[in-house]
Amino acid sequence: MASHPPPPAFLRLAAHPLRWRLLTELATSDQRVRDLVALSGEPQNLVSYHLRLLRQAGLVTTVRSTFDGRDTYYHLELDRCAGAFRAAGAALHPALHPSSGGGTARGRVLFVCTGNSARSPIAEALLRHRTGDRVEVTSAGSRPRPAGLHPHTVRVLSEVYGIDVAGRPARHWDTLTGHRFDYVISLCDRAREALPDFPGRPRRAHWSLPVPGDYAGHVRIAADIDTRIRHLRPLLEEVAP
Repeated sequence: MASHPPPPAFLRLAAHPLRWRLLTELATSDQRVRDLVALSGEPQNLVSYHLRLLRQAGLVTTVRSTFDGRDTYYHLELDRCAGAFRAAGAALHPALHPSSGGGTARGRVLFVCTGNSARSPIAEALLRHRTGDRVEVTSAGSRPRPAGLHPHTVRVLSEVYGIDVAGRPARHWDTLTGHRFDYVISLCDRAREALPDFPGRPRRAHWSLPVPGDYAGHVRIAADIDTRIRHLRPLLEEVAP
């Protein structure tokens, strides 16, 4: 009898019901272990065990919370998952190369962080840029930076992405009270803990990103945000006009 190669490692990992649940929960939002325990209804030791397997495979990474150093956020590496998924399809048949994102992104998105001077305005600018202004997008903070956007934010968006945000003020999220959004996405751990409720029960997500720091840090954060936005766009295609 001819021997056959085993199923691709990605399929073996993702096929487990709990690991699949963890992957789906992390697909749209970074989560802590206790969040995943509550969402899955499984004991912490079991959730931690399967998270460790996903980390060992490089599908999930971790980042220490900037709000509470005792907390760790888990993040799904969507690019790596996409590559593994394509490779698994090709292992079955060369014609199986899944694709998505052919529709038009639309909807109303709010990005929030503490100072509204770096992470959230970068996300706002990049989503608007990547969707050709078809998405209504804004950003705000819990304690807006009095001087407005950080100079590195303005420089990175201009030099790397060709986006001019010079002179844009930082905005307090209290100015958006009563506004309706389809998605509200927090980009720093402190803002996540203080985020107010918005009408219409928008979908909530969290991207656990550190304070950018110097210019190089802003470049790295902007690249991370740009990758996350690329994977957010197909979700916005599902939002009803």
